[in-house]
Formats: sequence, C-alpha cells, structure tokens
Amino acid sequence: MQITGCEIWTVVVRARPGTVNSPEFGAATWDHVPKHLIRLQTDEGVYGIGETGRGVGRSAVASAAQSLIGLNPLRIPLQDLPIDPGRAEGTPTGRTHEGRHGTGRINPAYDAFEMALFDLVGRHLGLPVHALLGGKVRDRVAMDYWIGQMTPDDAGRAAGEAKARGFHGLKMKCAIDDPWEARIQAILDAAGPGFTLTLDPNERFYRPVEAIGLARRLARFPTIAMYEDPVPKWNLDWYRQIRAAIDVPLALHLGNPRDVVNAIKSEACDHFNLGGGMVDFVRMASMASAYGSHVWHGSGVDLGVAEHSYLHACAAAHACVLPSDLVGSWVREHMLVETPMTFTDGHATVPDVPGLGCEFDMDAVRHYAVG
Repeated sequence: MQITGCEIWTVVVRARPGTVNSPEFGAATWDHVPKHLIRLQTDEGVYGIGETGRGVGRSAVASAAQSLIGLNPLRIPLQDLPIDPGRAEGTPTGRTHEGRHGTGRINPAYDAFEMALFDLVGRHLGLPVHALLGGKVRDRVAMDYWIGQMTPDDAGRAAGEAKARGFHGLKMKCAIDDPWEARIQAILDAAGPGFTLTLDPNERFYRPVEAIGLARRLARFPTIAMYEDPVPKWNLDWYRQIRAAIDVPLALHLGNPRDVVNAIKSEACDHFNLGGGMVDFVRMASMASAYGSHVWHGSGVDLGVAEHSYLHACAAAHACVLPSDLVGSWVREHMLVETPMTFTDGHATVPDVPGLGCEFDMDAVRHYAVG
C-alpha cells in the first residue's frame, strides 16, 4: 500500500450566536480563522481524514502531505511521523513547534496528519484508533460545558441549557474585573448547587496577589472545582505561591512534554489541561499520572474530526478522569462530519468502529470552504 495523494479543504465555520461572549465583553474573533481539512488517499482506496488547528498555513499542510507521498502507511512509525517541518508557517492554538524529542522544529500541520494516518491505519486493520494508542481504559469520557465571558444573566441562561443537556459542570473564560459573585450565583440558581465550575482566565488574574484575593473572595462557593492558568505560565514560582495559599486545585494548560516536566519538578499545580497530538497527549497524561495528578483534554473549539481524535486519546489515558473540553458541537455552526459526538449525562461515548469513527459531511465542507 502507498499514499498517493492528499485532498485539502480550507474552511471557516463561525460560532453560533450567544454561545461565546456576551456583547459587553466583545465578539469572539477566533472563529474567523481558517482551518484545513485533509484526506490522505492510497493506491488501495483506503483513506484517512484529519483537521488542523486554527491559523496553520496552507503551505505547511502541502509540505507535510508531500513528505508522505509514496510511503507505505503501515510502515510509518505512528509515534514519530516523518513529516518535513517546512517553513513552520502558522501556529495552531495550544501547539508548540518543538521537535518530538525537544530539538528541531515540527510542522504545524503535524497533528492533522497524525489523525489522518491513525484513521487510515485503523480503517485498514479494522481497529479503532484507541486500540492503536494502547487500548481504551474507559468506554465514556467525562465532559463539561463551556462558555466565554458572559454577564450574570447570560451565564445563568447558558448554565440552564447545560444542565438541561445533562452536563454537571462548565468551564468559563473570565478576567479579574468580571462581576464574579453575581455571575456565579446566577449559574448556581439556574443549574443547582452541585453544578461545578472551572475558571479559566487565560492568565488574566495577572499576579498572585489578585489571584489569591479573588480565590478567597469566592471561597463561599464550594462548587468551584479548578482554577486554570490564573497568571502567566512562564512564572512557575507564582503558581507555587498561589497553590500554597488556596484550597481549590490549580491547573496548567500545557501542550509540550518539557513544560509538563518543568511543572512537575516545580510542584506548580495539582492537575493538567493537556493539548497536543494524540500520542503526545497519552505520553503527557502518563507523566502527570506518575506525579499523582489527573488530566483533561483541552480544546481549540475544534471541528468534528479533531474532537473525535481527542476522544480516542482520552479513552486511552488512565489519568484522563477530569471533564474534558470537547465543546465544538454546541459552539460551532457545524462540525463538518456526518455524525457529531453526542453527550449523555455529561459523557461522550468512545467509538469502537475502525479508525476515528467519523466521516466528512461533504455538502457542509463545500458550504464552509473558502479560498
């Protein structure tokens, strides 16, 4: 078997109105950024599909594809794909460009081709992708709802929708000057006192004094489950300081194994929100597990192929017991796959069909294609 070609579609899929920020906090702009969908073809008719992160240059996708033309996908080491880094144009959200072993550079389209090759090999062998990652350790993966920065009224409405859909908690974007007590109370009034919250300010609590002060103000809300990335992540000393001063667990959102090692050595956090490709996610989750931490899978508010790949990675990682952020299906207008994931009682079921378990909805792909 040989890889003979790669189809590429560039798409822009906007967010549904009212699913991200309230107007008072400004409209989201990340949903204007293109993504690329790929389909690797072989001379035996077997194919595999993938999806890049936001902002990857199309030339990087073409360069990565060219690296694989003529190769036998069954002989490619899936844990270390022979992809030309090219010019490393574009930086997908949450992904660094360090080499697989900490040296050199990596093509920013790498993760999309990892998805496609795992999907292709799984289809050929009749195996789900999680089997190629070491085997699933769970049949369902816990998920939380997700919102951007919202007013108390809008946050309460979103929490009510989350509760009605069976979710048990949500993660929300935020900043230090937000209307904290009113927003949290509105969420709990709508969803009930057992509904948990993960607060993710993207470093916008700024310094330990602000982060610690806010955590102490909000200590009367016992449903706050996690503070994620409260201050700049380069300063792990600040994370140790915050961790020692508050009772709520602290998490770091990381996508590079070296960053996980540094956080563990510094004892900077309790748990991890991890990104990166499937192989790296499982590796980093094992590192976190050895440290005694739990993990969840982060999100770039992605489309259906990427989220299916995340689901398989979560299923194969023992430490992935915290609710993950696979949120595209209620935020994006369309997931561009025929059958998006469904959520029951705050969980997504892991597919057991060959490959990733999804197919492009080609009518939707053509509708959202640009350029």
